[in-house]
Amino acid sequence: MKTPSFKAAAVLVLAAGLVQLSSCVSTEREVSSSSADPRTTYTPPPAGSRVRVSNKTVLNTVSTTHAFSNPAAPDNFILQLRGPRVITAQAHLIVTNSKGDTLRHEVLPARALLSEKALADPRAASVRDQEIAILQGMNNFFADGHFIQPAVAPGAEQPAEMDTKTWAALREDPATVGFDFVGAGGAEHRIAFARKLGKAVIISQ
Repeated sequence: MKTPSFKAAAVLVLAAGLVQLSSCVSTEREVSSSSADPRTTYTPPPAGSRVRVSNKTVLNTVSTTHAFSNPAAPDNFILQLRGPRVITAQAHLIVTNSKGDTLRHEVLPARALLSEKALADPRAASVRDQEIAILQGMNNFFADGHFIQPAVAPGAEQPAEMDTKTWAALREDPATVGFDFVGAGGAEHRIAFARKLGKAVIISQ
């Protein structure tokens, strides 16, 4: 029985390598062209990893759990930075319940995560420093002080853009939890869950 020549063995190895490479390329193409709605993504990737959500790269993810829609089952608060690079990315705030249902999905520019101190600091003028400040802002996004109970303080005035039914549902439930964050344009917002209506709403500040 003849032993296969070195040349024949090399051809087999090369062919196997091409098959493996073709498989990788196909997988990447499938991920990049996925038509799945990114708003249905409930499980954040491991911290520090880079994955694809639709055609966007997830640059960073932070998350926490907190009582919100159900005092007996904490909800998941996820902040995901998606885009080609930190400074131009969009931050997706996704709130899901313990069953994985999306309660709220807000999108804000990455620059909204810059603190007032970072904006006022002349050294933060460089892109690198701003990107570092944005990532630091993500780490502080779910600080305990951003969760408020009750969501509506006694004597608070009804926002002009909120209907009376929703405002009444929030005011009548002192157990309602609010979460404060800064949205696009620097406007302060508060998310609260109106349990009587079974939905999460935004209270502009």
